[in-house]
This record gives sequence, structure tokens and C-alpha cells, in this order.
Amino acid sequence: MSGTPATALDFPGEVVTQAHVRYVVLPGVAGPLALVTLDNGLDHTRPSTFGPAGLRSLLAAADEIEAHTPAVSAIAVTGKPFIFSVGADLAFRSSLRDPEAARAGIHAIGELGHAALRRIGEGRFGGRKVPTFALVNGAAMGGGLEVALHCDYRALSSDVTALALPEVFLGLVPGWGGTQLLPNLVGADRAVTIAIENPLNQNKMLRAAQAFALGLADVLLEPADFLEEALRWAARVIRGEIDPAAARAPVRRGQVWADAVARGRALADAKLHGAAPAAYRALDLLALAETADRGTGYAAETEALADLAVSEELTASLYAFDLVQKRAKRPAGGPDPALARPVTKVGVVGAGLMASQLALLFAQRLQVPVVLTDIDQARLDAGLATVHREIDNLLTRKRISPDKASRLHGTVSGSLTKDAYADADLVIEAVFEDLAVKQRVFTELEAVVSPDTLLLTNTSALSVSDMASVLRHPQRVAGLHFFNPVAIMPLVEAVRGRQTDDAAIATTLAVAKKLRKNAVLTADTPAFVVNRLLTRFMGEVLAAIDNGTPVEDADQALEPLGLPMSPLVLLGLVGPAVALHVAEILHAAYPERFPGTEGLGRLVAAGKTSVYTWGPDGQQVDPEAAELIRSAASGDTPVLTGEQVREASLAALAEEIRALLDEGVVTEAADVDLCLLLGAGWPFHLGGITPYLDRTGISEKITGRRFTPPGVATLS
Repeated sequence: MSGTPATALDFPGEVVTQAHVRYVVLPGVAGPLALVTLDNGLDHTRPSTFGPAGLRSLLAAADEIEAHTPAVSAIAVTGKPFIFSVGADLAFRSSLRDPEAARAGIHAIGELGHAALRRIGEGRFGGRKVPTFALVNGAAMGGGLEVALHCDYRALSSDVTALALPEVFLGLVPGWGGTQLLPNLVGADRAVTIAIENPLNQNKMLRAAQAFALGLADVLLEPADFLEEALRWAARVIRGEIDPAAARAPVRRGQVWADAVARGRALADAKLHGAAPAAYRALDLLALAETADRGTGYAAETEALADLAVSEELTASLYAFDLVQKRAKRPAGGPDPALARPVTKVGVVGAGLMASQLALLFAQRLQVPVVLTDIDQARLDAGLATVHREIDNLLTRKRISPDKASRLHGTVSGSLTKDAYADADLVIEAVFEDLAVKQRVFTELEAVVSPDTLLLTNTSALSVSDMASVLRHPQRVAGLHFFNPVAIMPLVEAVRGRQTDDAAIATTLAVAKKLRKNAVLTADTPAFVVNRLLTRFMGEVLAAIDNGTPVEDADQALEPLGLPMSPLVLLGLVGPAVALHVAEILHAAYPERFPGTEGLGRLVAAGKTSVYTWGPDGQQVDPEAAELIRSAASGDTPVLTGEQVREASLAALAEEIRALLDEGVVTEAADVDLCLLLGAGWPFHLGGITPYLDRTGISEKITGRRFTPPGVATLS
């Protein structure tokens, strides 16, 4: 009998993942093994997900298996090539507009998911129990990993690169058994790592070897002939020749479990400061899993899912998720991609750290020759050494093969003259942030490259148009601003100068895509988007300190937003000198919104690299640095509290975002959100920033209108 709960669920837009069943005869095993393959009928670019119809297909597969004659000896679940399953179809929640309908719908799909995964994974038919196996051949995330957790045994292909329970990152909890099964399989502390720590660290994914070490799988098999080898392994288990369960580490309870949950709460506090509820609900469920039976634990999961389904944080997270999955892949406002020119050779001007990172990225992703230049042999040698050392590091960490390492070593070369760029299709400069220096570089380049060569600048704040103004062909100059570290940060700001033509922009965007970066197209304006917004709100914090607000109060003012780091920690990461450079450019352009930078200037002049020091007692304010920022506060100006600093910072952000949109720097507020999500690591539960400003009323208070229509990124 089917365990399908009675629901009225219907999701017309669902791409249904079917559970296809075939029966495999294993040597020495009485009765066939039922092999269930999860497949949505599309290639690996559209991963298999579960909506209501997909879950019902899983239940129907269980019904078929139960009725099969002869009776099956076991059940194994696998996925289509390269994909096991990546869990729930989030479009189901997005399709539910009414909060009460959303709560009821998520409650129902929570129950349906529990029923389907239990029925196929527990392998109980009437009074008979058969062993169940998850043969994880590809990405397994969220509900997909929970399918595997329900099974008795798990085999994992060694080439899998994405295993995770990402729900907390999105404002949900693992809701199909994950919070209950995971800690009872791998222990509470490892469960906290997988379900709390990794999602809060920019949704970190596990590779196969890491997952195996954490106890998520019983055996690690090579990808070649994975299914055949996994079935042979399953046959040995069924025949009793091996007992994978006996090799698992025992799960410790009591104080060890409590300590693990406490560690999770400390992690959540450090990352979120109570700003979003999902991590805390997940920790409550992990704590419950120590003593609860499955029925009780699953009911609690369903209630948590239903509650979170109607939260503003989830609504903002789904908006952010959609931006990253869709808008980031197709930059808004770009010209016809067909205008893009081929790139067969790349030049990088400069041999510093940023230039070296760029050289390696272009060599890896474009697989074309890359030439670094510098005016000094020692600096050129140091830059090349940095590139080759990083290639060797990638090889040591087994991120690339020996053959690819050898090719990369041969791909990147150096030269002391720019003549080496004569046949380059693209040259990007990464030299000192000085307009005159960059103009001179472009003038020298124009003398040796062809008229069609794309010239790019990696400037973080200077005018692309001004750089191009000294050239005969300014139309082929564009900006491509990378964020540090280049290999990791997913955003690039693609900047159109006043004379940049469509072919140059189309080529820039095509290159960004090949580099596996997400590009946001911006107009040529001081500091573009990310640095302009970060400088604006950091300016409010520094101004408050300058006027007498204690450093800790001002720096911690934005903690309720759950940002990845505080403004002054970010200042130390970026470097006060870099921050001062950007702030001075913005002050010159918009003096009324970006006030003087005297305090920051004094910090740089004194050689301070941070407002904090770190020692045995942890992070401490450097009193000297604090005094350098602070001036004699005017008796007529009240000292702001932390809450007032937060209000002033958010008001400044709202004002600056409105200015960006009114100036046409980007096409929509969605691009601003995408920039902060991918370029500054701002959390999904804020939706970037504009949904938060809308739902708190700050947008209308400061600018007179919302940034997004009601219901787009907020519940109302």
C-alpha cells in the first residue's frame, strides 16, 4: 500500500523527476535487486529535483517493488549521469504567493517527502525488511542527500564534487529527515559541520573524499564503471561477506552531543548575530535528534519547514537564489553575444599579485597563451614564480592532473617589452591605481596591438572613459573589475565606457563567462557598484567614530544584518590605503554624500593596516588607530549610539542605491543585489540588500519608494 498522505498538492510547472525501476540479478543472491534511477529526462545541466509529482513517483516505485514477483533481495537508488539528486524544487515555494497557502503547501510537501524517502529508503514491505543502498554517482544536495541518508548503506563515486545540506544557507532546514538521520550516522559534531557550518561559510560543498572521511559513505569507488562496481559491492553486503555498518565510528551522546550543538550556536551567532532564524531552528532539530524517534523528529522538521516557509528571510533567499542561478548567467543590458570576437592570446600588464592571479585564471579557463609583462626583470620573475608556484599547489592538492599542470606551465610566459602583445586579442592591465600610469600603459599598448584588440582595465574605481580618452581607438576599451582573491570571488563588474562599442562589451562578457565569472554590466562611474556602496556605508561608521562613538559600538552596529564581516574588519582585509584611494575618488565626485577622509588618511599615513590587533586575548581595538580616526567631537553634534549608526548606514545605502539607479549605472535593483551577493558575500537572507530595505520601510522613508515591487522579494 502506498504511504502517500492525502494532499491537494499540484505544481503545474514541475520538471518531474521520475523514479525508474529495473531489476538486476546479482550473483549468489536470491531474488533480484530493484535499481531505482532518479531522472528528470534532461541532461546534467538540469539537475534532478523533487516536487510533489517527483515524490509521488518515488512512492509509486516503492509500490511496484513491493508487488514484484519474485520478491526483491534489496533496493538501490542512483541518479542519471553526473547527478544523484539536488533535492527539493524551490520553484514550488515561489509559486505559492499567499502566506497561509505557502505554509500549508510546505507542510504537506514536508510530510510527502518524509513518506516517500522513508518508504524507499527503509525498505519495509509488510513485515519484511530488505537492505537498501544509495549509489551516489554525482551531485547530492539537500533532499538528494537525504535520500541517501535514508538508505542502510552508501557507495560514493570518488569524482563527486558537490555533496551538501545547503538549506540553512537559503533560510530553511533539512526537512526530509536530514536533521534526524545525519547526527545519528556521523555524530552530532560532524552533523553541525555539514548542516550548519558549511552552509554559513558561503554554502561550502563537500568533495567525495571529504564526505567519506566524515562518514557520509561506506565505500569510495572510482568513477569508471561506478555502477557496476557499486552493485558488486552491494552484492557482497547482501551475501554477508562484508558489514559496512560495523566499520562506522560509534555515535557519542550526552555531553559530546550537547557540546556539538553549542558549537553550532556559537557559529550561528558569529555569522548571523541572530539575524535569520533557520540556523537556530536546525540546531534545535539536531539537539532533538539525540533522543527523538523518527516520527517525532520528522514532525518537528515539518513544523520548522512550514514556519520558515512564510518568513521574510526565505522569500529574500529565494529571490537571491534566483538571481544567482539565472540573472547572473545572463548579464542584463548586454549587446548581442554574436558580436563577441574570439580570443586566442591574452596579455596581462603588470606582474604583481593581482596580475599573477589574472594570468593563471586566463590560462586555466581560456586555455590560450598568456604573457605577463613588467618593466623590471626581478618583478617579472617574481610574478611568473607566483603563477608557477600556484600551478604546483593545484597539482599537489590534486585539483589538476600532471598533464594539465605541464600545459599550464608552458602556457604562461613573460616579457619585458609590450611587443609580445602584437598578436594578442585581449590585453588587461593590472598596474598601479593611478590614471596617468594607466593612460601611459594604454598608449604604449595601442602602438603595438591591432586595432581590434580588446583593451581591459582591472581598475577598482578610476574612470574607464578617461583612460581611453588618450587613444585613437577608445571604443575597444572596457573595464573588467575582478575581486580578490581572483580565483574564488565569483563576481566581475564589466564596465562600459562612454565610447566603448558593442563588440568590446560582447567580447568582455563572453570572456567573463568562459572564466566562469558572473558579470554585472555597469556604466562608467566612480567605484562602480560594490566599492561605491561599501565605501558609503563604511563612511558612516568612520564618521560616527570620528564624532565620538566608541569603535566597538560603531563597528558592531550592523551585526543584526548578519553580514560576513564587520565594516572595520573589512577595512583591514581590503587595506586602509586601498579604501582611502576609493574614498578620495568618491569624495571628489560626490562630496555631499562622501564626506572628508581625514581620519582614514591619518590611519594610512601612520602605516596602520587595521583598527584592530590580534593576540592571546583575541581581537582588540588598537587605541592608537582609534585615536587617529577620531577628531575632537563638536559639542553641538550628539554622539551616535550603535542603533543610530545602523540607521544612518542603512539610510545612506538606500540613498546611494537610488542614486545608482537614477544615474543608470545598472539596469535594475536586482543588479545591485547581485553585486553585493557575489562581490561582497552579503547573505542570501537579506536578498542582497534592497529587499531588506524595502521590508523594513527604509527605502520609502529615505527615497520615497520601494526598490522592488511588493511580492517580488518580500512577502508583501
